[in-house]
Amino acid sequence: MKTKIGLLYGGKSAEHKVSLQTAMAVMKALDLEKFEIHPIYIDVEGRWIKGPELTAPVEDVKALQFSEGDKLSPAALAPAVFQASEQEKDSLDVVFPLLHGPNGEDGTVQGLFELLNIPYVGNGVLASAAGMDKVLMKNIFAQAGLTQVNYVSFLKKEWEQAKEAAYAKVEAELDYPCFVKPANLGSSVGISKCRNRAELEAAFAEAFQFDRKVIIEQGVIAREIEIGVLGNDEPECSVAGEIVPKKDFYDYTAKYEDGNTALIIPADITAEEYQQLKDMAIRAFKALDCSGLVRADFFLTKDGKVIINEVNTMPGFTPFSMFPLLWKHTGLEYPQLIERLVNLAKERHAEKQQIKYTI
Repeated sequence: MKTKIGLLYGGKSAEHKVSLQTAMAVMKALDLEKFEIHPIYIDVEGRWIKGPELTAPVEDVKALQFSEGDKLSPAALAPAVFQASEQEKDSLDVVFPLLHGPNGEDGTVQGLFELLNIPYVGNGVLASAAGMDKVLMKNIFAQAGLTQVNYVSFLKKEWEQAKEAAYAKVEAELDYPCFVKPANLGSSVGISKCRNRAELEAAFAEAFQFDRKVIIEQGVIAREIEIGVLGNDEPECSVAGEIVPKKDFYDYTAKYEDGNTALIIPADITAEEYQQLKDMAIRAFKALDCSGLVRADFFLTKDGKVIINEVNTMPGFTPFSMFPLLWKHTGLEYPQLIERLVNLAKERHAEKQQIKYTI
């Protein structure tokens, strides 16, 4: 019997286009002999539209942007989209949220699935929320004893009320160059590299367009190394890969549009460096109580020092994405990777059903 899988994508986020590319890649990789694919599109205004079951691979993202169909009100959302009741023949077996950024990768949608008691791929509410907020994530990593670069953060209101004081604090605690980022966004959206005060001021204004909180991190001269983590309570790591951007840093365009970046897999590192990366990646995974999948990003300095940058709890699955490529070079092809994630989602859901919520 086929597994009925709901693919949820789009979203009211600056990463809407990224999500569409991810969705198309996943749909093309799913084996139609094994899966019954039900697309669920969230448009840029936040409306949920359930599309027809897919019976052939999708070749253009425009085909995934439904303008007609079951436009759903919140009251009709659960039964119309998910058919959550076990007695209903059209119930989905699992949902794969292919959403990036706020309202998708941050625990909000995961909370909906928990309330509806539906198995879903990826991280739970806590890990998704903490992994989305770079400030909270780094605070948790600090508590876990993971080596990081120095950082400071500000709320938009703090900055608006005392801009000069904010800039002065950055310059007192960090050196140039530094990086200014929205705290709750991924895919390098809104990130700027700053070499002086003028660039710092412009970077604050840019980042605050995307979030009410920003984080400023110390720049470091190092190689960018990434590693994939897969599993639930007993996570495993992929081979390591290196990102060599031809631009100044690995920005949104390099990631998703022009492919102007070299991905070296496996990375040319020593066995000792790889072991340290693995150990830190799993410590980070467990510190956030992750499940399913994570891509852990590191800096590796010339003297062999490993510094964790961040983890991504919903890494992209586009043709330029590192996560599936890392697992391909580890011996797990893309279709098998997706099946593994679906099985991990079912495994975690089954375990949760054993928990007693009443006395």
